[in-house]
Amino acid sequence: MTLHKPKTVSLVLGAGGARGFAHIGVIRWLNENGYSIRSISGASMGALIGGIYAAGQLDAYTDWVLRMERKELIRLLDPAFDRTGLFRGERLIDVLRHMVGDQEIEKLPLRYTAVAMDLDSGDEIWLRKGKLFDAIRASIAIPLVLTPFKYEQKKLVDGGLVNPVPIAPTLEDANDLTVVVSLSGFANRLCPATSDAPRKRINSPGIASLLDSLHLSYDDSMPSPGIIDIALRSMEAMQNTIGRLNMAAYHPDIKIEIPRTACRMHEFWRADELIMLGHQYAADAFASPPAKAAGESTVQV
Repeated sequence: MTLHKPKTVSLVLGAGGARGFAHIGVIRWLNENGYSIRSISGASMGALIGGIYAAGQLDAYTDWVLRMERKELIRLLDPAFDRTGLFRGERLIDVLRHMVGDQEIEKLPLRYTAVAMDLDSGDEIWLRKGKLFDAIRASIAIPLVLTPFKYEQKKLVDGGLVNPVPIAPTLEDANDLTVVVSLSGFANRLCPATSDAPRKRINSPGIASLLDSLHLSYDDSMPSPGIIDIALRSMEAMQNTIGRLNMAAYHPDIKIEIPRTACRMHEFWRADELIMLGHQYAADAFASPPAKAAGESTVQV
């Protein structure tokens, strides 16, 4: 009798800003080892990476982010000139839409869910139809940083606020494995929050000076965090707690937990090392038995 080897995957990609580049490494490992991703659920950066993969353009996107320099990242930030957020995000979405194509979620070759939050009601919203980049833009709308996204009379913001590891949308899938990638893993001293690369201010007017004034810059010599840095750190702490509770409640088949110290949420210039980190952590997770790890505590709610 031949035993069935699990091969079809429901993939859950968590929120966590720049650490989301680790999702690319995980997806690469799954593809290299013969796993077929049939369903993706993602929040925030997980929704972005998952949506681009579902559209068949992850290689093009990866090449782009690996070439990107910090000055190019600055140019993608378009000031909002209102009180709902610093940036509109339209310039970034336009670049991605041109790269990937303006695709419909219903026509993607796999099941896709982006998670967002209704700003007025606080409800968790699952986006499973319509324009792919409408869903992505809603899911990545980090409060204070990006303006809320208007969708069907709702004002939607970052899905990581309510469900940073959205396992629930995959529960009805009939795939062999549920693989969850959390970007809120326990701190690892081998993964410091900042890289060894020197930090430099961007000597350009406008947006760069605004980031400097908020202490969200590329210079680690700042004496204290600024308003946006405090907001991002606070949101990240909240996401870490919610994510751990979700992981404990749903017991996925495979858990890949990227250390929260792998990088700061805004360090989007560190794609190369984070992709490699995701690949390695995926290999380690599949090599280890799925039983509860030694020393892992039980979360009681």
